[in-house]
Amino acid sequence: MTLAALVLTVVAALSLIGGARAFFGSDDKTAYFAEDGIAIRGYDPVAYFDQGAPVKGSAEHSLTWQGVTWQFASAAHRQAFQDTPEKYAPAYGGYCAYAVAKDQLASIDPTAWRIVDGKLYLNYSASIQDTWEEDIPGYIKQAEINWPDLDPARQ
Repeated sequence: MTLAALVLTVVAALSLIGGARAFFGSDDKTAYFAEDGIAIRGYDPVAYFDQGAPVKGSAEHSLTWQGVTWQFASAAHRQAFQDTPEKYAPAYGGYCAYAVAKDQLASIDPTAWRIVDGKLYLNYSASIQDTWEEDIPGYIKQAEINWPDLDPARQ
């Protein structure tokens, strides 16, 4: 086999692997911030979208996804999350969006939140959120650059 044929074979194999991951789902998992194993400190991720407010979930309506427990205010919210978890799960593993933009990981206050372009962003506190809101596009852009190296699942 020539070197060129070998290179083409390797490229084709890598393309198939990438296609298989896209079809079957990536094997990359995000590490979600979960105090005591519970995401978003027990708040319902679907409620931010459906009710426009942080709403405490309950153990009665919970499920495990990405290795952490997610709690919901209703069975309907649990089902919506189960159907499309990526739609409702917070950006950056539920860590503070401002901290990720600053190349750090920090916990969150579930009442310091914002949905931007259909994605839930959480922040450490109301005052940090105020700072984050001064340049949301800029902070998101920087956080997108920083997150792959910060994500504990990739460490």
